[in-house]
This record gives sequence, C-alpha cells and structure tokens, in this order.
Amino acid sequence: MNLDQISFFRLASDRLEWLSSRQKVIAENIANGDTPGYRARDVAPFESYVQAVSAATTDGGGAAAAQPFASSVPVATVDAPDSWNGDLSGNTVVLEQQTVKAGETAVQYRLAANLYRKANELLSLAATGK
Repeated sequence: MNLDQISFFRLASDRLEWLSSRQKVIAENIANGDTPGYRARDVAPFESYVQAVSAATTDGGGAAAAQPFASSVPVATVDAPDSWNGDLSGNTVVLEQQTVKAGETAVQYRLAANLYRKANELLSLAATGK
C-alpha cells in the first residue's frame, strides 16, 4: 500500500517538507545576521505550498507520474513580512525573532512527525491486528 495515496499521509509529508524548508531559511537568516543589507526571509504560507503541490501533481495527468513527491516542488521564499526592525546597515534580521521562529518550527515539526508515526501505527494495527 502506498501511504502517499492516503490524503492524511500526503498532507503530513507535505507539512514536514515545508517545515524543513522553513528551518533552513531561518538558519540562513541567522547566518546572515551581520551581513549589511541582508533582508530576512521566510517561506510562503503552508496553504500556498499545498496548492502548488496539488497543481503539480494534477497538471495534465503526466506530471503526477513525473513528480510523485512534494520534494520535487520547491518551497517559495519571501521577504519576511513580520520583521521586527532593521539596523543602520539595512539588515532586517533580528536574532531573537529568528530564535523564536526556529523554536516554533521545531515544535511543529515534532508534532507533525509524531502524528505521522501514530497514524502509521494505527494503520498497521488495523491491517495486521497486532
């Protein structure tokens, strides 16, 4: 049985991919915290990512076979709209804000991974009775 065909598993997998990309962008922001003129970035909302994945997998039927996994659809990055402030060099990275975002993202990732694992265990229990 292909778990990607079950919508919950597909959605959970997409969420994990999106959160992983968000953590990478946050790490890049932190790494560039002292770079003059660097603009803090974030990923586009999860809803837009789900729509992009859905469009890629249903586009003309042939794209579904060519792009079966969400990882083939890149997560869009945008300038962080909620940046707290900038400094005189034009850098808009606030390390405290990025640390908060990294913590929130880590908690969301653990939750999504645990939900995925529990759903898999439930499905295995239903299929095998063990």
